[in-house]
Amino acid sequence: MNLLRALVTVSGMTLLSRILGFVRDFVIARTFGAGLATDAFFVAFRLPNLLRRMFAEGAFSQAFVPILAEYKNRQGAEATHTLVNRVATALGLVVALVAALGALAAPLIIYVSAPGFAGDPGKFELTVELTRITFPYIFFMALVALAGGVLNTWSRFAIPAFTPVLLNLAFIGMALFAAPYFDPPVLALAWAVFLGGLLQLVLQIRPLRKIGMLPRFDLNFSDPGVRRIMKLMAPALLGVSVSQISLLINTIFASFLESGSVSWLYYADRLMEFPAGLLGVALGTILLPSLAKLHADEKTEEFSSLLDWGLRLTLLLTLPAALGLALLAVPLVSTLFNYGAFSATDVMQTRSALVAYSIGLTGLILVKVLAPGFYARQDIRTPVKIALITLAATQLMNLAFIVPLRHAGLALAIGLASCLNAGLLFRGLRKRAIYMPQPGWTVFMLKLLAALAVMGGVLWFGSGPETQWVQSGGLERGLKLAAVVAGGALAYFTTLLALGFRLRDFRRRGA
Repeated sequence: MNLLRALVTVSGMTLLSRILGFVRDFVIARTFGAGLATDAFFVAFRLPNLLRRMFAEGAFSQAFVPILAEYKNRQGAEATHTLVNRVATALGLVVALVAALGALAAPLIIYVSAPGFAGDPGKFELTVELTRITFPYIFFMALVALAGGVLNTWSRFAIPAFTPVLLNLAFIGMALFAAPYFDPPVLALAWAVFLGGLLQLVLQIRPLRKIGMLPRFDLNFSDPGVRRIMKLMAPALLGVSVSQISLLINTIFASFLESGSVSWLYYADRLMEFPAGLLGVALGTILLPSLAKLHADEKTEEFSSLLDWGLRLTLLLTLPAALGLALLAVPLVSTLFNYGAFSATDVMQTRSALVAYSIGLTGLILVKVLAPGFYARQDIRTPVKIALITLAATQLMNLAFIVPLRHAGLALAIGLASCLNAGLLFRGLRKRAIYMPQPGWTVFMLKLLAALAVMGGVLWFGSGPETQWVQSGGLERGLKLAAVVAGGALAYFTTLLALGFRLRDFRRRGA
């Protein structure tokens, strides 16, 4: 399996999902703006979406895939299918119970996750109603995550990467066509979450049946494989999802700020998620099965070499993305969202959060590459310790930044904490001699910095004054943004090419 080709496949599907995600956010921003109703929905969707990220892009895959790969390589198809049956049954029952309890306890959840809403009874009741509709999404996405882990282990990356497209389509369709039939209209967004989760689960049935791994009901909590996965998963929830927990805590802080703060953070986070999903999730998805197999085969040098490949590719693609988000914050926000009810003030407030988030983008994506280095070895303790340190540091920074920087201070705390998380993970891998850097890092970084400097100059001078972006029409903004982004990308990759970088240098065979 060519890992670079697999990365292109996953990234391509993720790109489609992210593009539709921007269309979805454009439709939501134009229809609902940034105010009481959107604040209520984004808070209601925050916890189910947090758990989705934990399962689909984090803890469950980190715990499940290494053991599934071990069964596949050592125990054969029948034992592997039995494991899938029993894990799916146990996971489905547990998460169904969690979803039911979440719907019943919605008022308490909102009191805890957005206590500032309690001062406005109408806003609070609306958030509770939206939460009850969206909570079953957790059940759908837990099973989707299991299906994705199975398909990725069989090197079927396309379907799991395409799956999120269906949620975005559900949002777009419900916002455009169904909102007028709901009272209040924002209820359409909550039902879009429910519908999108159901569609994503249905999509998994055919590909699982094709590889002979479609789960059947088989309840056995005492199964050794199930118990091992559950033992790994509990601490992994914190270890790989610290940034999402920080976002949830940030919502608590933001709920006490002026109306619109939650929405500004949401729109900035959505822009940051574009490169984070395109690169971080894609790299983590393709690396974990290969790392798990290399560890099972005790190929330590190849394990380290594969991590080195992932780190170089991450920096090569993430650093320009972070720089671009910071320099093009106003062009991006105004082009995508500055229509209808989304005002110029919303643009500038979202810009502040996006610039702060961009500082931690590289750290956030590096975590997606470094964490599998531990989880492929079924080492849970080290990432959990690091996660606890990072979470504590995030809250200290929240307290330090929220007064002078308001909502942007909350975003900055998340960004800096992601860098701390990545740094401590890297230190842990080096200290245990799990990762040994390959030769050539100094020259690699110098060339990369030179290309970034050239790209930064092109973006800075090409974008022009920020006020022009807010005052221009949508078509003009779109064409100019496309030209500036294309010019920056051309400058960056042309400089790398002139300095000796070649695509063939990053080709890599998987385990």
